[in-house]
Amino acid sequence: MEKIWLKSYPEGVPAEIDSTQYRSVTHLLEESFRKYADRNAYVCMDKFLTYGELDKLSLQMGAWLQSKGLKPGARVAIMLPNVLQYPVAMAAILRAGYTVVNVNPLYTPRELQHQLTDSGSEAIIVLENFATTVEQVLAHTQVKHVIVATMGDMLGTLKGALVNFVVRNVKKMVPSYSLPSSVSFKQVLAEGSRLALDPVKQGHDDIAFLQYTGGTTGVSKGAVLLHRNIIANVLQNEAWLQFKPQAEQLVFVCALPLYHIYSLTISAFMGMRMGGLNLLVPNPRDIPGFVKELAKYRVAVFPAVNTLYNALLNNAEFAKLDFSSYSVCNGGGMAVQQAVADRWLKLTGTPIIEGYGMSETSPVATANRVDIKEFTGTIGLPIPSTEVCILDDDGNVLPLGGTGEIAIRGPQVMAGYWNRPDETAKSMTPDGFFKTGDVGIMNEQGFTRIVDRKKDMIIVSGFNVYPNEVEGVVASHPGVLEVACIGVPDKNSGEAVKLFVVRKDPNLTAEQLLDFCKHELTAYKKPKYIEFRDELPKTNVGKILRRQLRDEKVAA
Repeated sequence: MEKIWLKSYPEGVPAEIDSTQYRSVTHLLEESFRKYADRNAYVCMDKFLTYGELDKLSLQMGAWLQSKGLKPGARVAIMLPNVLQYPVAMAAILRAGYTVVNVNPLYTPRELQHQLTDSGSEAIIVLENFATTVEQVLAHTQVKHVIVATMGDMLGTLKGALVNFVVRNVKKMVPSYSLPSSVSFKQVLAEGSRLALDPVKQGHDDIAFLQYTGGTTGVSKGAVLLHRNIIANVLQNEAWLQFKPQAEQLVFVCALPLYHIYSLTISAFMGMRMGGLNLLVPNPRDIPGFVKELAKYRVAVFPAVNTLYNALLNNAEFAKLDFSSYSVCNGGGMAVQQAVADRWLKLTGTPIIEGYGMSETSPVATANRVDIKEFTGTIGLPIPSTEVCILDDDGNVLPLGGTGEIAIRGPQVMAGYWNRPDETAKSMTPDGFFKTGDVGIMNEQGFTRIVDRKKDMIIVSGFNVYPNEVEGVVASHPGVLEVACIGVPDKNSGEAVKLFVVRKDPNLTAEQLLDFCKHELTAYKKPKYIEFRDELPKTNVGKILRRQLRDEKVAA
Protein backbone atom coordinates (compact mmCIF):
# COMPACT_ATOMS: atom_id res chain seq x y z
CA MET A 1 0.00 0.00 0.00
CA GLU A 2 1.14 3.55 -0.72
CA LYS A 3 2.31 5.38 2.40
CA ILE A 4 0.73 8.69 1.49
CA TRP A 5 1.34 10.05 5.00
CA LEU A 6 5.10 10.22 4.47
CA LYS A 7 4.72 13.38 2.38
CA SER A 8 3.21 15.06 5.46
CA TYR A 9 6.09 14.11 7.78
CA PRO A 10 8.06 16.91 9.43
CA GLU A 11 11.55 17.39 8.08
CA GLY A 12 14.03 15.10 9.75
CA VAL A 13 11.56 12.39 10.85
CA PRO A 14 12.59 9.05 9.28
CA ALA A 15 10.12 6.78 7.50
CA GLU A 16 11.51 3.77 9.36
CA ILE A 17 13.27 3.07 12.67
CA ASP A 18 15.90 0.42 13.37
CA SER A 19 14.87 -1.58 16.44
CA THR A 20 17.77 -4.03 16.06
CA GLN A 21 20.10 -1.66 17.95
CA TYR A 22 18.81 -3.29 21.15
CA ARG A 23 18.64 -7.03 21.79
CA SER A 24 15.95 -6.58 24.44
CA VAL A 25 14.31 -4.05 26.72
CA THR A 26 16.85 -5.14 29.34
CA HIS A 27 19.64 -4.12 26.95
CA LEU A 28 18.04 -0.67 26.57
CA LEU A 29 17.72 -0.23 30.33
CA GLU A 30 21.23 -1.37 31.13
CA GLU A 31 22.66 1.01 28.55
CA SER A 32 20.96 3.91 30.35
CA PHE A 33 22.05 2.63 33.77
CA ARG A 34 25.68 2.79 32.63
CA LYS A 35 25.44 5.94 30.54
CA TYR A 36 23.60 8.06 33.10
CA ALA A 37 24.67 6.37 36.37
CA ASP A 38 25.08 9.64 38.30
CA ARG A 39 21.88 11.27 37.03
CA ASN A 40 18.57 11.20 38.84
CA ALA A 41 16.16 8.83 37.09
CA TYR A 42 13.03 9.18 39.25
CA VAL A 43 11.74 11.44 41.99
CA CYS A 44 8.75 10.85 44.26
CA MET A 45 7.75 12.86 47.32
CA ASP A 46 11.07 14.76 47.03
CA LYS A 47 13.16 11.56 47.18
CA PHE A 48 15.46 11.04 44.18
CA LEU A 49 16.60 7.70 42.73
CA THR A 50 19.63 7.77 40.43
CA TYR A 51 20.18 5.54 37.43
CA GLY A 52 23.04 3.92 39.31
CA GLU A 53 20.84 3.20 42.32
CA LEU A 54 18.12 1.81 40.07
CA ASP A 55 20.73 -0.46 38.49
CA LYS A 56 21.89 -1.76 41.89
CA LEU A 57 18.47 -2.23 43.47
CA SER A 58 16.95 -3.96 40.44
CA LEU A 59 19.90 -6.38 40.35
CA GLN A 60 19.24 -7.22 44.00
CA MET A 61 15.53 -7.84 43.50
CA GLY A 62 16.14 -9.75 40.27
CA ALA A 63 18.62 -12.03 42.03
CA TRP A 64 16.11 -12.67 44.82
CA LEU A 65 13.40 -13.63 42.32
CA GLN A 66 15.77 -16.00 40.54
CA SER A 67 16.67 -17.61 43.88
CA LYS A 68 13.04 -18.69 44.26
CA GLY A 69 13.32 -21.06 41.31
CA LEU A 70 11.08 -19.20 38.88
CA LYS A 71 11.70 -20.46 35.37
CA PRO A 72 12.59 -18.11 32.48
CA GLY A 73 9.48 -16.38 31.18
CA ALA A 74 7.58 -16.76 34.48
CA ARG A 75 4.96 -14.08 35.03
CA VAL A 76 5.45 -11.66 37.93
CA ALA A 77 2.72 -9.16 38.75
CA ILE A 78 3.26 -5.57 39.88
CA MET A 79 0.39 -4.01 41.84
CA LEU A 80 1.84 -0.59 42.63
CA PRO A 81 0.91 3.05 42.03
CA ASN A 82 3.54 5.54 40.85
CA VAL A 83 6.09 5.09 43.63
CA LEU A 84 9.86 4.50 43.46
CA GLN A 85 9.39 0.76 43.98
CA TYR A 86 7.71 0.45 40.59
CA PRO A 87 10.76 1.11 38.34
CA VAL A 88 12.89 -1.08 40.64
CA ALA A 89 10.44 -3.98 40.41
CA MET A 90 9.85 -3.60 36.68
CA ALA A 91 13.57 -3.52 35.83
CA ALA A 92 14.25 -6.43 38.23
CA ILE A 93 11.64 -8.67 36.62
CA LEU A 94 12.90 -8.00 33.11
CA ARG A 95 16.59 -8.39 34.04
CA ALA A 96 15.84 -11.71 35.75
CA GLY A 97 14.31 -13.03 32.53
CA TYR A 98 10.66 -12.88 33.55
CA THR A 99 7.47 -11.28 32.21
CA VAL A 100 5.86 -8.25 33.85
CA VAL A 101 2.12 -8.42 34.47
CA ASN A 102 0.90 -4.91 35.27
CA VAL A 103 -2.03 -4.79 37.69
CA ASN A 104 -4.26 -1.86 38.56
CA PRO A 105 -3.94 -1.43 42.38
CA LEU A 106 -7.61 -0.44 42.57
CA TYR A 107 -8.86 -3.73 41.16
CA THR A 108 -11.63 -5.52 43.00
CA PRO A 109 -10.90 -9.06 44.18
CA ARG A 110 -12.84 -10.44 41.21
CA GLU A 111 -10.79 -8.42 38.72
CA LEU A 112 -7.50 -9.27 40.41
CA GLN A 113 -8.24 -12.99 40.57
CA HIS A 114 -9.08 -13.04 36.87
CA GLN A 115 -5.85 -11.35 35.89
CA LEU A 116 -3.61 -13.42 38.16
CA THR A 117 -5.17 -16.73 37.14
CA ASP A 118 -5.39 -15.84 33.46
CA SER A 119 -1.73 -14.79 33.36
CA GLY A 120 -0.54 -17.64 35.57
CA SER A 121 1.42 -15.19 37.70
CA GLU A 122 3.68 -16.89 40.26
CA ALA A 123 4.72 -13.82 42.24
CA ILE A 124 3.27 -10.40 42.99
CA ILE A 125 4.72 -7.13 44.32
CA VAL A 126 1.98 -5.11 46.03
CA LEU A 127 1.71 -1.93 48.09
CA GLU A 128 0.39 -2.71 51.58
CA ASN A 129 -2.57 -0.38 50.96
CA PHE A 130 -3.92 -3.01 48.54
CA ALA A 131 -2.64 -6.19 50.20
CA THR A 132 -6.10 -7.04 51.52
CA THR A 133 -7.26 -7.58 47.95
CA VAL A 134 -4.40 -10.01 47.35
CA GLU A 135 -5.26 -11.83 50.57
CA GLN A 136 -8.82 -12.43 49.38
CA VAL A 137 -7.82 -14.15 46.15
CA LEU A 138 -4.40 -15.65 46.84
CA ALA A 139 -5.66 -19.18 47.50
CA HIS A 140 -7.37 -19.22 44.10
CA THR A 141 -4.23 -18.32 42.12
CA GLN A 142 -0.84 -19.79 41.27
CA VAL A 143 0.99 -17.05 43.16
CA LYS A 144 3.65 -18.52 45.46
CA HIS A 145 5.56 -15.38 46.43
CA VAL A 146 4.10 -12.11 47.74
CA ILE A 147 6.31 -9.05 48.24
CA VAL A 148 4.66 -6.27 50.25
CA ALA A 149 5.91 -2.70 49.87
CA THR A 150 5.08 0.36 51.98
CA MET A 151 4.84 4.00 50.93
CA GLY A 152 7.91 4.85 52.99
CA ASP A 153 10.19 2.01 51.87
CA MET A 154 12.47 4.13 49.70
CA LEU A 155 12.10 7.57 51.28
CA GLY A 156 14.87 7.22 53.86
CA THR A 157 14.67 5.95 57.45
CA LEU A 158 13.14 8.97 59.17
CA LYS A 159 10.93 10.26 56.38
CA GLY A 160 9.87 6.72 55.47
CA ALA A 161 8.81 5.99 59.03
CA LEU A 162 6.87 9.26 59.21
CA VAL A 163 5.11 8.64 55.91
CA ASN A 164 4.17 5.10 56.94
CA PHE A 165 2.82 6.37 60.27
CA VAL A 166 0.66 8.99 58.55
CA VAL A 167 -0.59 6.58 55.89
CA ARG A 168 -1.45 3.88 58.42
CA ASN A 169 -2.65 5.84 61.45
CA VAL A 170 -3.69 9.32 60.33
CA LYS A 171 -5.09 8.75 56.88
CA LYS A 172 -5.96 5.11 57.66
CA MET A 173 -5.22 4.07 54.08
CA VAL A 174 -4.02 0.54 54.92
CA PRO A 175 -6.88 -1.91 55.55
CA SER A 176 -5.91 -4.82 57.78
CA TYR A 177 -4.66 -7.93 56.02
CA SER A 178 -3.04 -11.25 56.77
CA LEU A 179 -0.39 -12.61 54.41
CA PRO A 180 1.82 -14.65 56.78
CA SER A 181 4.08 -16.01 54.03
CA SER A 182 4.73 -12.61 52.46
CA VAL A 183 8.11 -10.87 52.42
CA SER A 184 8.70 -7.14 52.78
CA PHE A 185 10.15 -5.12 49.91
CA LYS A 186 13.08 -4.09 52.11
CA GLN A 187 13.79 -7.68 53.11
CA VAL A 188 13.89 -8.75 49.47
CA LEU A 189 16.48 -6.07 48.70
CA ALA A 190 18.54 -7.01 51.76
CA GLU A 191 18.54 -10.71 50.89
CA GLY A 192 19.15 -9.96 47.22
CA SER A 193 22.22 -7.88 48.08
CA ARG A 194 23.94 -11.13 49.11
CA LEU A 195 23.04 -12.86 45.85
CA ALA A 196 24.20 -12.50 42.26
CA LEU A 197 21.91 -12.17 39.26
CA ASP A 198 22.45 -14.90 36.68
CA PRO A 199 22.62 -13.24 33.24
CA VAL A 200 19.80 -14.34 30.95
CA LYS A 201 19.57 -14.54 27.19
CA GLN A 202 16.72 -12.44 25.87
CA GLY A 203 15.71 -11.74 22.32
CA HIS A 204 13.19 -9.68 20.41
CA ASP A 205 10.61 -12.46 20.49
CA ASP A 206 10.63 -13.04 24.24
CA ILE A 207 7.63 -11.71 26.15
CA ALA A 208 8.31 -8.54 28.13
CA PHE A 209 4.80 -7.64 29.30
CA LEU A 210 1.33 -9.08 29.54
CA GLN A 211 -0.57 -5.81 29.31
CA TYR A 212 -4.20 -6.39 30.14
CA THR A 213 -6.83 -4.38 28.36
CA GLY A 214 -9.08 -2.34 30.60
CA GLY A 215 -11.92 -4.77 30.24
CA THR A 216 -14.25 -2.02 28.97
CA THR A 217 -15.06 -4.09 25.88
CA GLY A 218 -15.70 -7.41 27.64
CA VAL A 219 -13.45 -9.88 29.45
CA SER A 220 -10.03 -8.38 30.17
CA LYS A 221 -7.43 -9.93 27.88
CA GLY A 222 -3.65 -9.92 28.13
CA ALA A 223 -1.94 -8.28 25.16
CA VAL A 224 1.34 -10.12 24.61
CA LEU A 225 3.99 -7.42 24.20
CA LEU A 226 7.36 -8.74 23.11
CA HIS A 227 10.68 -7.05 23.79
CA ARG A 228 10.74 -5.89 20.17
CA ASN A 229 7.32 -4.26 20.51
CA ILE A 230 8.43 -2.06 23.41
CA ILE A 231 11.82 -1.25 21.87
CA ALA A 232 10.18 -0.29 18.59
CA ASN A 233 7.62 2.02 20.16
CA VAL A 234 10.21 3.80 22.30
CA LEU A 235 12.36 4.46 19.23
CA GLN A 236 9.34 5.40 17.11
CA ASN A 237 8.20 8.01 19.62
CA GLU A 238 11.70 9.37 20.08
CA ALA A 239 12.10 9.75 16.31
CA TRP A 240 8.71 11.43 16.02
CA LEU A 241 9.21 13.90 18.85
CA GLN A 242 12.67 14.95 17.57
CA PHE A 243 14.02 16.16 20.88
CA LYS A 244 16.98 18.45 20.37
CA PRO A 245 20.01 18.24 22.70
CA GLN A 246 19.45 20.45 25.73
CA ALA A 247 21.74 21.74 28.42
CA GLU A 248 19.37 20.67 31.17
CA GLN A 249 17.96 17.21 31.84
CA LEU A 250 14.50 16.60 30.40
CA VAL A 251 11.84 16.27 33.08
CA PHE A 252 8.96 13.90 32.27
CA VAL A 253 5.71 14.21 34.19
CA CYS A 254 4.66 10.71 35.20
CA ALA A 255 1.15 11.36 36.49
CA LEU A 256 -0.61 8.65 34.54
CA PRO A 257 -0.09 5.28 36.25
CA LEU A 258 2.94 3.28 35.13
CA TYR A 259 0.84 0.13 34.98
CA HIS A 260 -0.87 1.78 31.99
CA ILE A 261 0.95 1.22 28.70
CA TYR A 262 0.82 4.89 27.69
CA SER A 263 2.74 6.08 30.73
CA LEU A 264 4.98 3.00 30.75
CA THR A 265 6.28 3.62 27.22
CA ILE A 266 6.22 7.41 26.96
CA SER A 267 7.33 8.31 30.48
CA ALA A 268 9.31 5.37 31.88
CA PHE A 269 11.01 3.78 28.89
CA MET A 270 11.44 6.80 26.65
CA GLY A 271 12.44 8.87 29.66
CA MET A 272 15.12 6.38 30.69
CA ARG A 273 16.34 5.89 27.11
CA MET A 274 16.96 9.65 26.97
CA GLY A 275 18.45 9.98 30.44
CA GLY A 276 15.52 12.02 31.66
CA LEU A 277 14.07 12.54 35.13
CA ASN A 278 10.62 11.08 35.74
CA LEU A 279 8.47 12.94 38.26
CA LEU A 280 6.32 10.20 39.82
CA VAL A 281 2.89 11.35 40.99
CA PRO A 282 1.19 8.66 43.12
CA ASN A 283 -2.19 10.42 43.19
CA PRO A 284 -2.82 12.86 40.31
CA ARG A 285 -6.45 13.17 41.36
CA ASP A 286 -5.21 15.36 44.21
CA ILE A 287 -4.95 18.32 41.85
CA PRO A 288 -3.76 20.88 44.47
CA GLY A 289 -1.00 18.49 45.57
CA PHE A 290 -0.14 17.69 41.96
CA VAL A 291 0.21 21.38 41.11
CA LYS A 292 2.57 21.86 44.05
CA GLU A 293 4.80 19.09 42.65
CA LEU A 294 4.74 20.59 39.16
CA ALA A 295 5.89 23.92 40.58
CA LYS A 296 9.17 22.33 41.77
CA TYR A 297 10.47 21.25 38.35
CA ARG A 298 11.14 22.62 34.88
CA VAL A 299 8.82 20.23 33.09
CA ALA A 300 9.59 19.36 29.46
CA VAL A 301 7.38 16.36 28.58
CA PHE A 302 3.83 16.05 29.85
CA PRO A 303 1.76 13.05 28.71
CA ALA A 304 -1.85 13.15 29.94
CA VAL A 305 -5.44 12.41 29.09
CA ASN A 306 -8.12 14.98 28.33
CA THR A 307 -9.69 14.79 31.80
CA LEU A 308 -6.37 15.51 33.55
CA TYR A 309 -5.58 18.49 31.31
CA ASN A 310 -9.10 19.76 31.94
CA ALA A 311 -8.80 19.37 35.72
CA LEU A 312 -5.53 21.32 35.77
CA LEU A 313 -7.01 24.09 33.64
CA ASN A 314 -9.75 24.51 36.24
CA ASN A 315 -7.24 24.96 39.07
CA ALA A 316 -6.34 28.58 39.80
CA GLU A 317 -2.87 27.76 41.17
CA PHE A 318 -1.92 25.83 38.03
CA ALA A 319 -2.40 28.97 35.96
CA LYS A 320 0.33 30.68 38.01
CA LEU A 321 3.06 28.16 37.06
CA ASP A 322 6.00 28.87 34.74
CA PHE A 323 5.37 27.01 31.48
CA SER A 324 8.47 28.23 29.62
CA SER A 325 10.17 24.82 29.75
CA TYR A 326 7.18 22.85 28.44
CA SER A 327 8.24 21.19 25.20
CA VAL A 328 5.83 18.35 24.40
CA CYS A 329 2.35 17.73 25.79
CA ASN A 330 1.05 14.39 24.53
CA GLY A 331 -2.67 13.69 24.56
CA GLY A 332 -3.83 10.07 24.43
CA GLY A 333 -5.97 7.43 26.09
CA MET A 334 -9.18 9.16 25.00
CA ALA A 335 -10.21 11.87 22.54
CA VAL A 336 -8.81 15.33 23.28
CA GLN A 337 -11.62 17.87 23.17
CA GLN A 338 -11.01 21.06 21.24
CA ALA A 339 -12.29 23.25 24.07
CA VAL A 340 -9.63 21.74 26.37
CA ALA A 341 -6.87 21.86 23.74
CA ASP A 342 -7.57 25.52 22.96
CA ARG A 343 -7.51 26.55 26.62
CA TRP A 344 -4.31 24.56 27.24
CA LEU A 345 -2.54 26.22 24.31
CA LYS A 346 -3.68 29.67 25.39
CA LEU A 347 -2.46 29.17 28.97
CA THR A 348 0.78 27.22 28.46
CA GLY A 349 1.79 28.22 24.94
CA THR A 350 2.33 24.53 24.15
CA PRO A 351 -0.17 22.60 22.00
CA ILE A 352 -1.52 19.21 23.02
CA ILE A 353 -0.11 16.72 20.50
CA GLU A 354 -2.93 14.23 20.17
CA GLY A 355 -1.95 10.68 19.33
CA TYR A 356 -3.63 7.34 19.12
CA GLY A 357 -2.97 3.78 20.15
CA MET A 358 -3.86 1.10 22.65
CA SER A 359 -2.37 -1.65 24.77
CA GLU A 360 -2.21 -3.86 21.70
CA THR A 361 0.08 -1.37 19.92
CA SER A 362 2.50 -0.69 22.81
CA PRO A 363 0.69 1.88 22.57
CA VAL A 364 1.38 4.66 20.03
CA ALA A 365 0.42 4.13 16.39
CA THR A 366 -0.31 7.65 15.14
CA ALA A 367 0.45 11.17 16.32
CA ASN A 368 0.09 14.74 15.21
CA ARG A 369 3.17 16.71 14.19
CA VAL A 370 4.97 18.32 17.09
CA ASP A 371 5.07 21.64 15.23
CA ILE A 372 1.30 22.10 15.07
CA LYS A 373 0.07 25.52 16.12
CA GLU A 374 -3.55 24.64 16.77
CA PHE A 375 -5.91 21.73 17.44
CA THR A 376 -6.30 19.52 14.37
CA GLY A 377 -9.21 17.31 15.38
CA THR A 378 -7.32 14.29 14.03
CA ILE A 379 -5.16 11.57 15.59
CA GLY A 380 -2.36 12.57 13.22
CA LEU A 381 -0.15 10.48 10.97
CA PRO A 382 1.19 6.92 11.30
CA ILE A 383 4.51 7.18 13.14
CA PRO A 384 7.71 5.71 11.59
CA SER A 385 7.56 2.03 10.53
CA THR A 386 3.77 2.06 10.96
CA GLU A 387 1.03 1.50 8.39
CA VAL A 388 -2.62 2.41 8.81
CA CYS A 389 -5.53 1.48 6.57
CA ILE A 390 -9.31 1.78 6.74
CA LEU A 391 -11.30 -1.45 6.32
CA ASP A 392 -14.94 -2.07 5.41
CA ASP A 393 -17.05 -4.68 7.22
CA ASP A 394 -15.71 -7.42 4.95
CA GLY A 395 -12.08 -6.55 5.65
CA ASN A 396 -11.43 -4.81 2.34
CA VAL A 397 -9.26 -1.68 2.24
CA LEU A 398 -11.39 1.38 1.55
CA PRO A 399 -10.24 4.21 -0.72
CA LEU A 400 -9.25 7.53 0.81
CA GLY A 401 -12.22 9.31 2.31
CA GLY A 402 -14.03 6.09 3.15
CA THR A 403 -15.30 5.56 6.69
CA GLY A 404 -14.45 2.21 8.25
CA GLU A 405 -12.46 0.34 10.86
CA ILE A 406 -8.93 1.58 11.55
CA ALA A 407 -6.31 -1.16 11.17
CA ILE A 408 -2.63 -0.93 12.14
CA ARG A 409 0.50 -2.81 11.13
CA GLY A 410 3.97 -2.21 12.55
CA PRO A 411 6.69 -3.55 14.85
CA GLN A 412 4.84 -2.23 17.90
CA VAL A 413 1.77 -4.42 17.29
CA MET A 414 1.35 -7.19 19.86
CA ALA A 415 2.02 -10.86 19.17
CA GLY A 416 -1.58 -11.66 20.14
CA TYR A 417 -3.77 -12.17 23.20
CA TRP A 418 -2.42 -14.41 25.95
CA ASN A 419 -3.84 -17.93 25.59
CA ARG A 420 -6.68 -16.66 23.38
CA PRO A 421 -5.96 -17.72 19.80
CA ASP A 422 -9.63 -17.25 18.90
CA GLU A 423 -9.58 -13.59 20.01
CA THR A 424 -6.23 -13.07 18.31
CA ALA A 425 -7.62 -14.42 15.04
CA LYS A 426 -10.62 -12.10 15.26
CA SER A 427 -8.41 -9.05 15.79
CA MET A 428 -5.77 -9.67 13.09
CA THR A 429 -6.00 -9.70 9.31
CA PRO A 430 -4.15 -12.40 7.32
CA ASP A 431 -1.52 -9.83 6.29
CA GLY A 432 -0.77 -8.70 9.85
CA PHE A 433 -2.99 -5.65 10.46
CA PHE A 434 -4.52 -5.27 13.91
CA LYS A 435 -8.21 -4.33 13.72
CA THR A 436 -8.78 -1.68 16.37
CA GLY A 437 -12.57 -1.62 16.56
CA ASP A 438 -12.43 2.14 16.06
CA VAL A 439 -14.17 3.85 13.16
CA GLY A 440 -12.12 6.42 11.27
CA ILE A 441 -11.45 8.20 8.01
CA MET A 442 -8.11 9.11 6.39
CA ASN A 443 -7.64 12.19 4.21
CA GLU A 444 -5.31 12.73 1.24
CA GLN A 445 -2.51 14.01 3.50
CA GLY A 446 -2.56 10.80 5.54
CA PHE A 447 -4.20 12.28 8.65
CA THR A 448 -6.80 10.06 10.29
CA ARG A 449 -9.83 11.27 12.18
CA ILE A 450 -11.58 8.99 14.66
CA VAL A 451 -15.30 8.92 14.19
CA ASP A 452 -15.94 6.61 17.14
CA ARG A 453 -15.88 3.14 18.57
CA LYS A 454 -18.08 0.78 16.57
CA LYS A 455 -19.93 -0.24 19.70
CA ASP A 456 -20.46 3.38 20.82
CA MET A 457 -22.16 4.49 17.63
CA ILE A 458 -25.78 5.59 18.13
CA ILE A 459 -28.32 5.01 15.36
CA VAL A 460 -31.17 7.54 15.36
CA SER A 461 -33.82 6.83 12.75
CA GLY A 462 -31.22 5.17 10.56
CA PHE A 463 -28.69 7.98 10.90
CA ASN A 464 -25.32 7.38 12.57
CA VAL A 465 -24.51 9.57 15.56
CA TYR A 466 -21.00 9.49 16.96
CA PRO A 467 -20.67 10.34 20.68
CA ASN A 468 -17.24 11.96 20.27
CA GLU A 469 -18.72 14.64 18.05
CA VAL A 470 -21.63 15.38 20.38
CA GLU A 471 -19.35 15.42 23.45
CA GLY A 472 -16.93 17.75 21.70
CA VAL A 473 -19.70 20.24 21.01
CA VAL A 474 -21.23 20.09 24.49
CA ALA A 475 -17.79 20.38 26.15
CA SER A 476 -17.30 23.73 24.42
CA HIS A 477 -20.20 25.23 26.40
CA PRO A 478 -18.71 27.45 29.13
CA GLY A 479 -21.02 25.98 31.76
CA VAL A 480 -19.94 22.38 31.18
CA LEU A 481 -17.06 20.72 33.06
CA GLU A 482 -17.37 17.15 31.74
CA VAL A 483 -19.76 15.28 29.48
CA ALA A 484 -20.50 11.76 28.29
CA CYS A 485 -22.90 10.74 25.54
CA ILE A 486 -24.66 7.40 25.03
CA GLY A 487 -27.57 5.99 23.08
CA VAL A 488 -30.74 4.91 24.91
CA PRO A 489 -33.73 3.00 23.51
CA ASP A 490 -36.44 5.13 21.93
CA LYS A 491 -39.76 3.81 20.63
CA ASN A 492 -39.91 6.35 17.80
CA SER A 493 -36.32 6.55 16.54
CA GLY A 494 -34.82 3.28 17.72
CA GLU A 495 -32.27 5.10 19.80
CA ALA A 496 -32.01 8.58 21.22
CA VAL A 497 -29.04 10.62 22.40
CA LYS A 498 -28.60 11.06 26.14
CA LEU A 499 -26.06 13.29 27.86
CA PHE A 500 -24.54 12.96 31.32
CA VAL A 501 -23.15 16.34 32.33
CA VAL A 502 -21.02 17.61 35.20
CA ARG A 503 -21.66 21.34 35.50
CA LYS A 504 -18.99 24.01 35.82
CA ASP A 505 -21.76 26.60 36.22
CA PRO A 506 -24.18 25.33 38.91
CA ASN A 507 -26.96 27.41 37.35
CA LEU A 508 -26.76 25.71 33.96
CA THR A 509 -30.13 24.22 32.98
CA ALA A 510 -31.05 21.43 30.60
CA GLU A 511 -33.04 23.91 28.53
CA GLN A 512 -30.01 26.16 28.06
CA LEU A 513 -27.87 23.24 27.00
CA LEU A 514 -30.50 21.92 24.59
CA ASP A 515 -30.81 25.36 23.03
CA PHE A 516 -27.02 25.47 22.63
CA CYS A 517 -27.00 22.05 20.96
CA LYS A 518 -29.80 23.10 18.60
CA HIS A 519 -27.45 25.66 17.11
CA GLU A 520 -24.47 23.33 16.89
CA LEU A 521 -25.87 19.94 15.87
CA THR A 522 -28.19 18.76 13.15
CA ALA A 523 -31.61 17.61 14.37
CA TYR A 524 -30.95 13.86 14.65
CA LYS A 525 -27.73 14.45 16.62
CA LYS A 526 -29.33 16.64 19.28
CA PRO A 527 -29.66 15.11 22.75
CA LYS A 528 -33.15 14.12 23.78
CA TYR A 529 -32.26 13.61 27.43
CA ILE A 530 -29.85 15.38 29.78
CA GLU A 531 -28.91 14.14 33.24
CA PHE A 532 -26.75 16.25 35.53
CA ARG A 533 -24.32 14.44 37.84
CA ASP A 534 -21.69 15.37 40.38
CA GLU A 535 -19.13 13.13 38.66
CA LEU A 536 -18.80 10.65 35.80
CA PRO A 537 -17.46 7.09 36.10
CA LYS A 538 -13.86 6.84 34.92
CA THR A 539 -11.03 4.36 34.68
CA ASN A 540 -8.07 5.01 36.95
CA VAL A 541 -6.37 6.64 33.96
CA GLY A 542 -9.22 9.13 33.71
CA LYS A 543 -11.06 7.76 30.69
CA ILE A 544 -14.83 8.23 30.95
CA LEU A 545 -16.66 4.90 30.99
CA ARG A 546 -19.57 5.17 28.59
CA ARG A 547 -20.21 1.46 28.95
CA GLN A 548 -20.90 1.79 32.67
CA LEU A 549 -23.43 4.53 31.95
CA ARG A 550 -25.08 2.33 29.32
CA ASP A 551 -25.18 -0.61 31.74
CA GLU A 552 -26.89 1.59 34.33
CA LYS A 553 -29.63 2.42 31.88
CA VAL A 554 -30.13 -1.24 30.93
CA ALA A 555 -30.34 -2.26 34.59
CA ALA A 556 -32.86 0.49 35.26
